[in-house]
Amino acid sequence: MTQSDHGWGADPSARYDGLAAQFRPVFQRIREGAVEREVNRKLPLEQVQWLKQVRFGALRVPAADGGYGASLPELVNLLIELSAADSNLTQGLRGHFGFTEDILNTRAPERRELWLPRLVRGDLVGNAWTEIGDASVAGFSTKVTRRGDGWRLKGAKYYTTGSFYADWIDVGASDEDGNGVGATVARDAPGVLVVDDWDGFGQILTVSGTATFTDVPVEPGHLVADEGRPKYFPAFFQIVHLATLAGIARAAATDAASLVAARRRTYSHAAAPRAAQDPQVLQIVGRVRGAAYAAGAIVLHAAQALQAAYTAHFVADEAAEEAAVATAELEVSQSLTVVSDLVLSATTLLFDALGASATSREYSLDRYWRNARTLASHNPRIYKDRIVGDFAVNGTRPPPQWRIGLP
Repeated sequence: MTQSDHGWGADPSARYDGLAAQFRPVFQRIREGAVEREVNRKLPLEQVQWLKQVRFGALRVPAADGGYGASLPELVNLLIELSAADSNLTQGLRGHFGFTEDILNTRAPERRELWLPRLVRGDLVGNAWTEIGDASVAGFSTKVTRRGDGWRLKGAKYYTTGSFYADWIDVGASDEDGNGVGATVARDAPGVLVVDDWDGFGQILTVSGTATFTDVPVEPGHLVADEGRPKYFPAFFQIVHLATLAGIARAAATDAASLVAARRRTYSHAAAPRAAQDPQVLQIVGRVRGAAYAAGAIVLHAAQALQAAYTAHFVADEAAEEAAVATAELEVSQSLTVVSDLVLSATTLLFDALGASATSREYSLDRYWRNARTLASHNPRIYKDRIVGDFAVNGTRPPPQWRIGLP
């Protein structure tokens, strides 16, 4: 059955159902153990291997290079489906898909030749860019320094989502002249240490904690100037979060419906002898599902603008590319508060259809709100609303790439 048959809206392309069919059995297996992993804080190491076996990480690699050649709307829709199974895995792959976009956009053929075969065989790339403590907005305290005829990497990162599960880690650093660079090092290289010390109340299985790099050798060709990154990177990384939120809402709606259908207990003052026949309960389930549908539809529409920005990169028209990037950033920014509000409301509202027993850890339904609230905090919504307002009132385009740290 297609996505439309299930009431979630039209597929993003005519070929999408055939593409998704290759991954849906894995998604189902992942979903079956999601509650147990959450309750027992069991890292999804095996589940990551399942995704590697079907080369899920090669979705965006062109078919001519051995990948699946997925468009950005197709990728986003698949991330929604994966998030409905377990949102931890989608967030854990966010850095990988960002790195893939970087390789797809590079104008250096040697980088494509180096990395595309690795991505096709199933290698995953983690993310290590954010620094905490006294880190500065202006630059990284993590450094790459020349040693003989090579380079060495030293520093510490936090929010290193996905690096624990990855084969490679893409690290943001500064070179000896203070310029921003990206250094990609092997996960198992000497001097690399990734620790599961993430203490957030949501997305607890993403291992979004600390990674330290102590005199780590950087292989030739694994160092690239930061300035060459795709211009639509901010919108891309944000839309992955939005796809994750939409998937969380879809999972919450599915669970609410199945638990109501199975519920036998009722209240003396209820409107029907069974919850499945109670119009007030059905109304709640309908509202939760409607929120999930709307969230997914909004995210997929924004993904079309992102695809246009990607396409514009390969046209020799800088002004047109800048305009396409600004439109994509604007559409994603306009989506952020609306989607997160829809999902946060839905993941709270579902309990009104189920009664106090639904708060049992057996169901772990609270994870939906916790995960959604955590994701919605990664990029403060107030700034996105201000950016959208500034465009609406003054015609100001969204700002370029941003960083976090002390001013």
